[in-house]
This record gives sequence, structure tokens and C-alpha cells, in this order.
Amino acid sequence: MNPILVTGGAGYIGSHTVVELLLAGRAVVVLDNFCNSSPAAIARVRQVVAEAGCAAPQLTVVRGDIRDRPLLDDLFASHAIATVIHFAGLKAVGESVAQPLAYYDGNVGGTINLCQAMAAAGVKRLVFSSSATVYGEDARPPLTEAMPRGRTTNPYGTTKAMIEQILTDLCAADPAWSVALLRYFNPIGAHPSGLIGENPKGIPNNLMPYISQVAIGRCAELSVYGDDYPTVDGTGVRDYLHVVDLARGHLAACAWVQDHCGAEAWNLGTGVGYSVLQMVRAFEAASGRLIPYRIVPRRPGDVAACWADPGKASRDLGWQAQLDLPQMMADTWRWQSRNPDGYGDE
Repeated sequence: MNPILVTGGAGYIGSHTVVELLLAGRAVVVLDNFCNSSPAAIARVRQVVAEAGCAAPQLTVVRGDIRDRPLLDDLFASHAIATVIHFAGLKAVGESVAQPLAYYDGNVGGTINLCQAMAAAGVKRLVFSSSATVYGEDARPPLTEAMPRGRTTNPYGTTKAMIEQILTDLCAADPAWSVALLRYFNPIGAHPSGLIGENPKGIPNNLMPYISQVAIGRCAELSVYGDDYPTVDGTGVRDYLHVVDLARGHLAACAWVQDHCGAEAWNLGTGVGYSVLQMVRAFEAASGRLIPYRIVPRRPGDVAACWADPGKASRDLGWQAQLDLPQMMADTWRWQSRNPDGYGDE
């Protein structure tokens, strides 16, 4: 089979997806500039698949940026790419507010450049890493794909919505394109081997790495943003899914784009919401560590509750989340406790 190009393949979700692709017998080319990922993740990916019995994984790594058109042209000329899974981009909400031009340039401009290079090479199958943020702050759960994209609250979310529109327009203009828009909810967890996991640089932006870094002493306490929401305990409720389940969703989407044309969106979530304090208690149970926390004011733009209706992905892709909350917590703790400094290259 022709290789799959994975942009941002050394990142958190990308590295887990590369593992699943290799275990499924697919050749993979990773393109990553390592601005928010680690080359060590690629070495760990090779170790994971080797220990799983995949003795000769077909994995090629290219260091570079999706905005570099000559590099992309050379990559497509050198490899008979069948499909592109596109993760590459900047992803920190707060940073996007402070540096909007960097986000519009890297995420939107980079995606346009990638699609132009793909079109020139005759590669028109794409799986895009989108986000539930495209539903906007006014959407009420459970969120379904039939809902329109809404009012986003930060430049990061706006770039995801803009890219979805660009890709939809591209498919309308050229029916040879096939694009899967995967709207993630909240990926957490790590590979059960403990070899790869989430490795944020600096202070974590997301809940689970923050909790796990408190557990190992890298952070003193967890900040809980608001306890006066209309939820079970006053803290925000989100749909958390295991990163391995999410990675497998990309394989299902790759199969879909092989046989269909046009742009289609799917939620990847569990359909179940958990509050911040429920997540704290679940992690304490898995780790045996007490997680000190402090209630602080709400963050602007945060909604009370958000979870998916994942039925469409089940019907169309044959995909459903399989791994439960205790498994997510156990795998997070295994990764963090064995790798207290992440990949050790910050």
C-alpha cells in the first residue's frame, strides 16, 4: 500500500495515530517541525511497534514545516502518498489570543499551502484534525454534526472553523477531493505501554496533564476555573476520550476517504460528560495520590458543559470509543509516573 503522510506526526495525537497505522501494516511518512513536539516521540513510536511484534515498521520522518512549499513538493515527488492525515498546527488557546497572526499563518496559511501542494501532486484524500470548538460557545450538548458552526471564542477555534470551511469549499469546487473533518472532544490518556503520552511544554493548558503534573510534584496545585456552573458539582463538564480510541478513529476515516468524495464531519467523543472534580477523584483513585486544587474565577469563553453525540461516527465509520474512564486514568498515570519529565528534552 502507498504510504500515508501524517503532518504533526510527532505530537500527542499524531504519535498515537502513527502507532496504530504502523500496527495496521501501513507505511507512514511523518512531517513535523517539532515546534511543540519531540523527536524522542518518534524513537518511542518505533519502540512501541517493535515491542508489539512489528519488526520492520515502514516509517520515514521528514523535518520541516507545512508552510514550506518546495519541501512539500519534494516530499510528494519522493513518496507515492495515498492519503494525508493533517495534525500540524499551533494548539494553545491562550497563546492564540496573544499571538493571533501566528495562528492564522501557521494553521490556516499552512493548510492552504498543504492543499495546494497536494493538488499539484494529485493527492486529494485528506483527514483533518478539527475540534468541537467549531460549534461555538452557544451550542448546547449533546452536540451533533447537524448543528452549524457557531461563534468561536478564540483564534485557535476560529482557525479550525475557517479550515473546515476552506476544505468544504475545496470539495465543492473539485469533486475529486475527499475530506474527513474529525471534530475531537477532549483526548486524554496515553499508550498502555507507558512509552508515549502527552508532553506539554511549559505549564499545561489542558486538564489531565495539569492534574498528572500536580501528582508528580511538577505543579503545586490544580487551578479549577469556576465552581458555580449549573452542573453536578458546579465545575465544568467535558467529554473525555482515550487518545488511542481517537487514533483509531483516524484509521476509520482513512478508510472512508478511500471510497467517498466530498467533505464530511464527524464527532469523535464518548457521549458522556465528566466534571473537573469527577476527573480529579478518578485520577486520585488510579494514582493513589491526593490532588490539591484551588477554585479560581471562571475563564472567559468557557462553557458549563460540552459533550458529543457520537452516533454518526458509529453509523458511518464503524467507530466507537472503547476505553473507559478508569483506563484513561491508569494509562495517564503510567505515562506520567514513568516519565516525570516527559520526553526529557524541554
